[in-house]
Amino acid sequence: SKTSESITVAFPEVPGAMGYIIRAETKTGTFFSETLVSSSPGTMQGLQPYTEYEISILSKNAGGRSQPSYPVDQRTVVVAPSLNTSSPSNTSIEATWEPVDHAVEYIFVIIEEGTGNRIDINTTQTILELDNLQAGTNYTIKVQALDDEGRLGDAQTFSQLTRPATPKVLDVRIDALGRSGTTVFWLAVPGAASYTVTTSNNQTCTATFYSFCYIMPVFCGQNETVIVTAYNEAGASNPSELAEFLTYPCPPNNTLIEEYGPGNCSVVWDEVQMAQYYMTYVKWNDDQEKICNTTGTTCMFECACGYTFISFVIPYNKVGGSPIIELFNYTSAPCCPDSLNITLVSTETVEIEWTEGRGAELYQVTAEETNDIIHCNDTEPLCALSDLECDTTYSIKVTPCSEISGCNKTCTARTQVTAPCTPEVNDITQVTSSTYRVHFSTPNRVGTTYTITAKASGDTQTYKCESSDDSCDLTNLPCGTIFKVMGVAKSTSGERSLLGYEKTLETGPCCPDSCEVTQETQAMTNVSWSSAVGRGTAKCHTVENHCLMGCITCSTNYTVSMEAISSTGHKSECSFQGFSSSPCCPTHIKLYTILNNNTLNLRVSWRPQSALFYRHSVEVTGNGVPLNCDAAPGQKFCDVVGANCGVVYTVQVAPVLHDGTKVSFCQERTYSGECEFLTNHTVLALPRKWASG
Repeated sequence: SKTSESITVAFPEVPGAMGYIIRAETKTGTFFSETLVSSSPGTMQGLQPYTEYEISILSKNAGGRSQPSYPVDQRTVVVAPSLNTSSPSNTSIEATWEPVDHAVEYIFVIIEEGTGNRIDINTTQTILELDNLQAGTNYTIKVQALDDEGRLGDAQTFSQLTRPATPKVLDVRIDALGRSGTTVFWLAVPGAASYTVTTSNNQTCTATFYSFCYIMPVFCGQNETVIVTAYNEAGASNPSELAEFLTYPCPPNNTLIEEYGPGNCSVVWDEVQMAQYYMTYVKWNDDQEKICNTTGTTCMFECACGYTFISFVIPYNKVGGSPIIELFNYTSAPCCPDSLNITLVSTETVEIEWTEGRGAELYQVTAEETNDIIHCNDTEPLCALSDLECDTTYSIKVTPCSEISGCNKTCTARTQVTAPCTPEVNDITQVTSSTYRVHFSTPNRVGTTYTITAKASGDTQTYKCESSDDSCDLTNLPCGTIFKVMGVAKSTSGERSLLGYEKTLETGPCCPDSCEVTQETQAMTNVSWSSAVGRGTAKCHTVENHCLMGCITCSTNYTVSMEAISSTGHKSECSFQGFSSSPCCPTHIKLYTILNNNTLNLRVSWRPQSALFYRHSVEVTGNGVPLNCDAAPGQKFCDVVGANCGVVYTVQVAPVLHDGTKVSFCQERTYSGECEFLTNHTVLALPRKWASG
């Protein structure tokens, strides 16, 4: 029996046999089997281990089978043990098996692959421990059981690989940019199929073909250890010795930019663990840059107004700088506007104009005196403040603002005094005929000058007076004129107020340039005068430039006075050169008819009334024919030649002034003459109407 399942039979061959049949059967008759073979030796398969069989041979040809040979007893050998092998360490192999029935000893042959080194071991135990082996080496293990008859049973071969040797960490590198993570390098060991790297925070990576691998991601601010373990089908090697490595620092927390004073800023941050120093970069929008290399947590820099600053802080250690960059933006307060120009456009409105401040997106204009109410909130560098109080100092501030940094409250205010308040004319009093004193309000600060202006409608000439007090005198005003009087104030800086409300001033009416008295009747004169400006209705109730006045006594010297009164009641006293009234008209005028050399004449006689002696002129008119005669001073009659009978005569006797002017208002008288009744010195004195003689 060469194996536990077969028996090989050798037998002499017989002539004429075409084949042979090997028969095996147990003595108990529980098993019977035949196997056809062509020649000797032949092997019977499918038998049971360590079982006794009766073996016989039969020959065979075309005629049939022969009788079986005499049986021979033979027992099959024991089976080989079924090993369970393992490599508890990288220098040992352990084999265990179940006991084999009827085996009394186990024979082992161990051969080291690659070297041929052989180890022979016999044991009666069911466990085999092999030590001092080569790590990561494959060993071939052949085992057989020996039965109680001293026969070797089946041979079984096993292969077992020892565990890999312990790897050695060569280097740990941190990618400064964080792209490839942490790279771990180690020394490769024989028999290793793969490697696993494990960090102290349980990050791992695996390699099969290379002696390095990458651990990702890299966590900043870590002080870690790493081990490398080799693997093959036998298991894991002992882990490598711990290798320490440091990752790059984390970015700092609470990084911010503070402006601790106008134009002075600093970047501040929290201290970072495992950071040896810090590089701080500050850039602003005109490509300027500030770099700080410091072991502290502050970087100071100048920060002009109206700029946007971008800053980042990189902590460094021996590994390098943190690749994690957190950008921080800071926009400084917008710049205060330059060239602030305040213009007074009216007494209550100022216009503010300025150049744009860098970084400003919006401007707020306030005045402290208006409780800092925002009057303008606009993007344009122009604003008008209206409805302001006159003669008031305003502190005006333009505050630039931006959406990011808010408003710059540090800008300096500018003061502006509004135009003076308008003075009001309170009263006007007449000082002289051409001088008037104007009283007005003084609502402005001391030093303000007030100008009073009087101007007549349609007249280009104006009359002015100035004063810092509450009154001034308008002089040389023409008479009979209506003026519009108004006041204006002027500050010491030259700003003028609005004109005040007009107040009417009417000067007294002008006296006529001349006055002429003409006697209309003996008791009535006509006083006429030249046109005068401003005159109203005279006492003689006329708006003309002449007036009839009664109760005048003839041959009397008079003084002419006139009171000119305007329509508003203003009066002017006018005096003129006196005049003498005309001589009195004669009275007792009589008409006589007289014959002189057979010629009919008329004699006119009268009684003079004037104390002075005047020449008299006599006009006698009949049938439209004037007949005149003159009488010398003191003479009381005059003869007219060429009278006719039956004619109605009109007779006027009037004194003649020394300048030859005849008094024109002496009354005419009418007479009728009838010749048949005429006698010498017969007087015909009739009324103006006809009457019978």
